This record gives sequence, structure tokens and C-alpha cells, in this order.
Amino acid sequence: MDWDGWALFGLVATAALTVVMVAAQMAGLTRLDLPLLLGTIVTADPDRARVAGFFIHLAIGLGFALGYAAGFAVLGEATWWLGGLFGLLHVAVALTVLVPLLPGVHPRIASARAGPTTTAMLEPPGLAGLNYGRQTPAVAIVAHLVYGIALGILLEAN
Repeated sequence: MDWDGWALFGLVATAALTVVMVAAQMAGLTRLDLPLLLGTIVTADPDRARVAGFFIHLAIGLGFALGYAAGFAVLGEATWWLGGLFGLLHVAVALTVLVPLLPGVHPRIASARAGPTTTAMLEPPGLAGLNYGRQTPAVAIVAHLVYGIALGILLEAN
């Protein structure tokens, strides 16, 4: 396990995940704009939100990279396929637990239960982010597989 490289490798893997998500959005496969979604937690301005959201996503990605590194260490190995399995677990939790909880904590996401407020800018993502398009879960799965496989490969060195 390469403990010296987890932060750098976490940045690389998070950047790769973000590229997949943004490219899929630009290709019309999903309406999920992850930097905008995260950035609007701290600012209502969409342009500033995308910049802030990108850095928020990098920070979150670093946190998950540390978790992946710890998981690899506990198992005593880091491989591409183990990283892929971690990625699948990661995206399953993200799509079924974290994303549906966002309206409860995000100040600018409308609530499906309470409806929009005067500060709501974004629609609620719904289970698995399906409100952002039918292909959103598939895009998220591919992106998280890329993340996990990248970390498995990069942390395998040692």
C-alpha cells in the first residue's frame, strides 16, 4: 500500500470521476451538474457555484480516497478490481442514501415533500438521481467505477 501517495492519487481519481460526470452532462446523458449542485450549497451565483463545487468535490473525493486507502490496507492489497468493487459500494450508498438526503440539508434544492421555497434553485434529485435523467444512475456507476479502479491501480504500487 502506498500511503505516501493517497492524497495525490485521490485528487487524480476525483478529477477522473469529475471528467466523466461533466462529459456525460455535456453529452446530454444526464442533467446532473455535480459542481453546480455542490457549489450552490455555499453561493447562489451559478458561475461561482461551479468553481466552489469543483473544489468541494475534490475535498470530498480526498476524504473518500482516504477511506479507500484504509480499506485496501485492512484487506492487505490494492488492485483494480478491488477498487472497482469499492466504487460500486460507494455509488450504491451515494445514489440510495446520500443523494436523496440532499434536499434536507441543501438550502437551494426544492423538497419533493414540502415543495419549492423562495430560495430553491434546483429540483430534488430523487432516488438514484433519476430526476436528473434516466441515464444518471448509469453515468454515476461508470464514474465511480473509474474512481475506484484508478485508486486501486494507483495505490497498488509498493
